[in-house]
Amino acid sequence: MDITIEPGEHLQGQISVPGDKSISHRALILSSLVEGPVEIEGLLEARDTLATLNCLQKLGVEFQGDNKALKVKGVGIRGYREPDNVLNAENSATTARLLLGMLSGQPFFSTLTGDDSLRNRPMGRVCGPLKQMGAFIDGRGKGEYLPLYIRGCDLMPIHYQLPVASAQLKSALLLAALFTRGVSEIIESVPARDHTERMLAYMGGRLVKQEKKITLLAPFALKAERLQIPGDVSSASFFLVAAALHPHGELLINEVGINPTRTGIIDVLKKMGAAVKILNIRNCNGEPVADLYIQGGSSLKGIEIDGEMIPRLIDEIPVIAVAALFAEGETVIKGAAELRLKETDRLRVLTVELKKMGAVIEELPDGLVIKGKARLSGARCSSHGDHRIAMALAVAALSAGSETVIQEAEAVDISFPGFFELLQRITAVKLSAG
Repeated sequence: MDITIEPGEHLQGQISVPGDKSISHRALILSSLVEGPVEIEGLLEARDTLATLNCLQKLGVEFQGDNKALKVKGVGIRGYREPDNVLNAENSATTARLLLGMLSGQPFFSTLTGDDSLRNRPMGRVCGPLKQMGAFIDGRGKGEYLPLYIRGCDLMPIHYQLPVASAQLKSALLLAALFTRGVSEIIESVPARDHTERMLAYMGGRLVKQEKKITLLAPFALKAERLQIPGDVSSASFFLVAAALHPHGELLINEVGINPTRTGIIDVLKKMGAAVKILNIRNCNGEPVADLYIQGGSSLKGIEIDGEMIPRLIDEIPVIAVAALFAEGETVIKGAAELRLKETDRLRVLTVELKKMGAVIEELPDGLVIKGKARLSGARCSSHGDHRIAMALAVAALSAGSETVIQEAEAVDISFPGFFELLQRITAVKLSAG
């Protein structure tokens, strides 16, 4: 599907964004391990999270309701059944990598696959330590790529230092550790998203986090009656940048998760000079939540982004690159080679597509150099099937000199169904699908 976007003269309103994708995946998986019913409110109903739900159904977990109130009939730690068909993670790397951890501890055989994109994303980083715990995993490319087949077993505890900041790897190992007897230790060099640790602790898990070491003592029973999913700060980031770039932008985004491992986008926008405020902070089953208020009209400046900041905003770099196009001076992003292993090679795709609109941008091996004060013109661009590229291009299109066409715009459904409708509501810009 192609979407045509005209430049916007208006951007104001009060909105809510869909539930956090990372937390939604974990809520589905961990609630399925509770013995008894769990109600999840605010679940993200998007292609990625529905892939997790569908896989869990094939493992014998029952669901009723919708994202407003989804009832999960948990089966307990040992209650999964052997699937009678292949489990399909579709486009979701989170689904695939977290399920690898879960399936490694099951006393049965399973096969895991995904779509064309996911089958070309590396899985060896996760499979290696799971094999150390005793699981048998093999597949295409000597077990590096999906499809993979898993013969689970009673796993051994693991003591492991993460080679990179990866929430998916960390979460896969923590989930596998649930099926051990004893103490597992995971050490982080750079902190990655900690949604799994927070949810495990909230649900009664015997987990201790001290500085960069996470200790989990298994077995234990998980307990919960209700989980509430806050709005996704990654989804909010596109609207934050759109408002920051608009000379008269003013936006309030309600109920957004502000987990400190995820708020790099807010820190970067503030450092660039954007007027962002965090209001009404509260707690939601172990996760901090707040309302975000932003005004446009501020003069942004280019900055350097690297080091430990990168894991806190890795998914937001596409839209940060758009913000940098309109800043004074140069923005340099380094240490983001992980972006080459996402749904697309995001460093390459961003460079190619933004240049079509007139951007001056240089691709580095691990980042980007972006010249500010761009005068963008409308162009015919492609998302390359990547949801975050599609949304970043849409934000850029609002400030272009003429209309922009985004091909494969339906990719937004991976994480943000209704994105274009919400964008149209607060901007009143003309959008047309073709």
